[in-house]
Amino acid sequence: MSTPLSTTAAADGSRAQLIAFLVMVVVLLVAPIWVYPIFMMKVMCFALFACAFNLLIGFGGLLSFGHAMFLGSAGYVSAWCAKSLGLTPELAILAGTLAATLVAIVSGMLAIRRQGIYFAMITLALAQMIFFFCLQAPFTGGEDGIQAVPRGKLFGLFDLTNNFAMYALVFVIFVGGFLLIWRIIHSPFGQVLKAVRENEARAISLGYDTDRYKLFAFILSGALSGLAGATKALVFQLASLTDVHWSMSGEVVLMTLLGGLGTLFGPVVGAAIIVSMQNYLAQFGAWVTIIQGIIFVVCVLAFRRGIVGEIAHAIRKPL
Repeated sequence: MSTPLSTTAAADGSRAQLIAFLVMVVVLLVAPIWVYPIFMMKVMCFALFACAFNLLIGFGGLLSFGHAMFLGSAGYVSAWCAKSLGLTPELAILAGTLAATLVAIVSGMLAIRRQGIYFAMITLALAQMIFFFCLQAPFTGGEDGIQAVPRGKLFGLFDLTNNFAMYALVFVIFVGGFLLIWRIIHSPFGQVLKAVRENEARAISLGYDTDRYKLFAFILSGALSGLAGATKALVFQLASLTDVHWSMSGEVVLMTLLGGLGTLFGPVVGAAIIVSMQNYLAQFGAWVTIIQGIIFVVCVLAFRRGIVGEIAHAIRKPL
């Protein structure tokens, strides 16, 4: 009797996730009618960043304090390629993503040698190295960053200076990245990754090379974070130290925990909330950080699983 019941539960869970995905897509499609497109593009970029981070911590059990190095390095490379080399937007985004992937490979090979807080501290140290490189390198613009980055024409046809054309590109990139993460989570690789998170010693006893799985998850997470960063640089036509600063790594942790660690849609909700707070509470200046902290403490105390995690627990279906 257990097999039919488990199959039914799995089907119900997949149906719930499909419905949630369709709702998310519809909201993103109609949002520009009422909301400023630039704001929604920022939400999607950070949502992809948070989803990529959640792939590593929520499903792999690896806490990184340096994920900003992927977002920021990709942004700088993408902006430099578009402005200095005159690359088309699709090639600039690809170059930024490849740069972040390379950074993820090198940093991952160093970081996964350790676990727990030691892993987190190594990623933070590596991220700080990237930050100071971006601060001192002659082509990054120092504290001013790379400004006035041209958006160009996508495939030589679509003028991305039009916000709605740019919105369509960001939408496609976000949905594509989200679906890729969804597929990874439900693949055999994703199941092994969850097993490593739950009990690494047992996974090793079953014959899995856990370090190889963790490294691959780290690289995937870094590459998708880089995709978000490269896209964001074109959206705002700017690559700055903000995206590679350690505080950005803290923000993505906050987004993930607020939405729901280990859930599929939690990081999207968390990113939308944090970006909305930064946008609509900007009038409070430095108090925004304090307000964010208070809201975070309240959510942690009242919603231990995160917003989406609590909803998923209430309806007894994975989200």
